[in-house]
Amino acid sequence: MPSDEAPVPAAIELLRRVPYGRLATSMRALPFLAVARHIVSDGRILLRMHSGFGYHEACDGSVVAYGADNYNAASDGGGDGLWSVQFTGPAEIVHPCPEQRELFGAAPVRANGEPFAPAYLRVDPHFVTEHTLDFDASQLVRHAA
Repeated sequence: MPSDEAPVPAAIELLRRVPYGRLATSMRALPFLAVARHIVSDGRILLRMHSGFGYHEACDGSVVAYGADNYNAASDGGGDGLWSVQFTGPAEIVHPCPEQRELFGAAPVRANGEPFAPAYLRVDPHFVTEHTLDFDASQLVRHAA
């Protein structure tokens, strides 16, 4: 989607329902997938991740993919259908204002045994997709044996 258009509102609203998602890009020609905390601010997505891995530096100035879903919540019997949101767009390292940092909530204490050191990225969604799976009320979510 062109960068001058707002992201799909329904997809962005779904992101507000879960706190974490997965960031994907490549670093030194190898793909990586990292967990990140997200908030929605002014139609853009702000991410908080651990800086110790250097992933934020690999993302800075690059197009990245980010996705979130409610798969865990739905499997706990929440009753809603399953949904996932994915988007791609350019990322840049940012320093959020105190109000934005507060929206992230408490940071993890450790990441892979190291003290958690936050790094922040802003992603401007250009291409957004949303997928849903709806179930009849009589259907139960069961694990395969």
